[in-house]
Amino acid sequence: MVTSEQLHVCCLSFAAAEETFPFGPETSVFKVGGKMFALSQLDAESLRVSLKCEPQLAEALRAAHAAVIPGYHLNKRHWNTVILDGSLPDAAIRDMVEDSYDLVVGGLPQARRRALGRER
Repeated sequence: MVTSEQLHVCCLSFAAAEETFPFGPETSVFKVGGKMFALSQLDAESLRVSLKCEPQLAEALRAAHAAVIPGYHLNKRHWNTVILDGSLPDAAIRDMVEDSYDLVVGGLPQARRRALGRER
């Protein structure tokens, strides 16, 4: 089961990822290029993380996994909230975090993507 520390390390493992606290000290917002790719209350009793997702994949993940729900207080078409209760493999969670990061990086201006080594 992914712990809050593992989630924290995972989110900061990507190039130019940073942790910010725009919603207060209890909510970690992970950004790249000034854009959010993950949001979590790492000290919450029920650990969850909200992640950006392509709309069709977001729906498919929700249909396949009870631990994946529409993004809490976010655009439900583009965001999922993943309940980290041990029902999903750690690798799947890391893949979802990485996919979210990649989606955000893909929306950055070309010069910023190039600086991150992601020229897509």
